Amino acid sequence: MHLVVLTQKDGLVAVAKPPGLLVIPGRNPEDQVCARDLLSKQLGQRVWVCHRIDRDTSGVVLFALDEKAHRAASMAFEQGLAKKKYLALVEGVVGGPLDIDLPLAEGRKGKMRVGDDGKPSRTLVRPVEVFSNATLVECEPLTGRQHQIRVHLKAKGHPLLFDHQYGRKVPVVLGELTLARTPLHAASLFIESLGIEVTAPLPGDMTAAVAWLRLGVGLPSPPRGEGGTGT
Repeated sequence: MHLVVLTQKDGLVAVAKPPGLLVIPGRNPEDQVCARDLLSKQLGQRVWVCHRIDRDTSGVVLFALDEKAHRAASMAFEQGLAKKKYLALVEGVVGGPLDIDLPLAEGRKGKMRVGDDGKPSRTLVRPVEVFSNATLVECEPLTGRQHQIRVHLKAKGHPLLFDHQYGRKVPVVLGELTLARTPLHAASLFIESLGIEVTAPLPGDMTAAVAWLRLGVGLPSPPRGEGGTGT
């Protein structure tokens, strides 16, 4: 697998991670292939991971080519200087901007939940394109909690079109497309202090999903027991 390099400068390299690929190796033998090792082989040198996104999430991931660049990038993320924006396909009509300020805490089985005992978490959401019963939204997480965007969207009644942890658990069939991953895409990364400003184009599956939704057909009803918008 060849990773698309979006930009490379000053010891940093940003790539477009495809959905289904881990950033670092997982625990299971079948999860040893990862973006870090693929990029290292592709460039012929060691690379450092500056941040991570979930396996199913596509889009921008930043790596460093030396320890100095890695320290600078890591500090930028820790200090909240890295501005990230995501695109997501969600259930229901998002009629206007949302400022979701809900604390998040660890739940059961690796999930997160909204709770007063959680850590402060805030996500800005705005609709990009509205369909009959779904919306393409842009999400800007102002904090960096695990699964933050997915949990915040669900809490407002707009879970991702498919999300085995927080929403519809059966893949969504849209014409010839079967959407079987969380339709969440790390669209851009901006770190002013490091001169990093990079965007990643929407991947094929989400592009195809948007094209189908534009036809006005709408989402198929979820299977019995799965629930729909707001579940």
